[in-house]
Amino acid sequence: MLSPIKSFATAIAAVAISATVALAATPALSPLVTTGWLKDHLDEKNLVILDIRPATAKDKAATYGDGHVPGAISAPYPGAWRAKRDGVPAQMPSVDALEAYLSGIGVTKDKTVVVIPSGASSSDFSAGTRVYWTLKELGLDNLAILDGGIRAWKAAGLELSTDKVEPKAASFKAAPDPDIIISTDEVAGDLGTRTVLVDARPEAFFTGETKHKLASRPGRLPGAVSLDQNTFFDAATGKLKPKAELSMIASAKVGDPDANIVSYCNTGHWASADWFVLHEVLGYENVKLYDASMVGWTMDPGRPVDLGAPNKD
Repeated sequence: MLSPIKSFATAIAAVAISATVALAATPALSPLVTTGWLKDHLDEKNLVILDIRPATAKDKAATYGDGHVPGAISAPYPGAWRAKRDGVPAQMPSVDALEAYLSGIGVTKDKTVVVIPSGASSSDFSAGTRVYWTLKELGLDNLAILDGGIRAWKAAGLELSTDKVEPKAASFKAAPDPDIIISTDEVAGDLGTRTVLVDARPEAFFTGETKHKLASRPGRLPGAVSLDQNTFFDAATGKLKPKAELSMIASAKVGDPDANIVSYCNTGHWASADWFVLHEVLGYENVKLYDASMVGWTMDPGRPVDLGAPNKD
């Protein structure tokens, strides 16, 4: 018979072993995971895979119903991921709405979540980063995007399923992160400071040659630098470019990685890709996404915009 001291020590050891096993069962994540990583972790009970492509036929694009990663849940974008708020379209929905949606598809804070876009284009990758950013803003940490999306999965010759996965409902409670989102009033207060305003749109939007149909005026935030999200994307593979190349692109445009940075576009879609590369992949610590972006900014005719090519002096 064990003495009380030995019994206590044995119990402590058992708890420690259980904790170690539990930790080992939770896959360690980087912001981007490969098809090989996902294949090796498909049986993880703690894994939630979100396929954000359309659930059914839309134009000629492949959809969730045409074949998806086994076990993936259909969570179409924009769907429940975007909503009109304060008169501005395509914003992050209310916390209450997102809590209800994520609870319904089985997402909780202790889950490992992998987001799967189609991999068809840089704008499609931005759909993945927008969903990732939304989850991060709500307090989830164990997140990743499948690099190359379903395109990469198919190219690797991996198994596809056409079975619709019915998620098991859970209870999700958000813990919003104020450090990765910024409001219009806060952006206005940053004008003329050392904050770096990063425009993720194509050049024609940046110079004001064209504008989003819902923006009241063309142009960019005063003093902004152009960092088109497309420059991070390798169209030949459907994946992000190598990290070293991403770093060179970002450094040339942003400069100091310790600067306060605001990423914006028209409605916060493309901007999420710049935010993801800078904050999650490259480790720039002080990067926020301006959700309302130029559509929200130009709702007030008194807010200034810059037009044309920036002054190089």
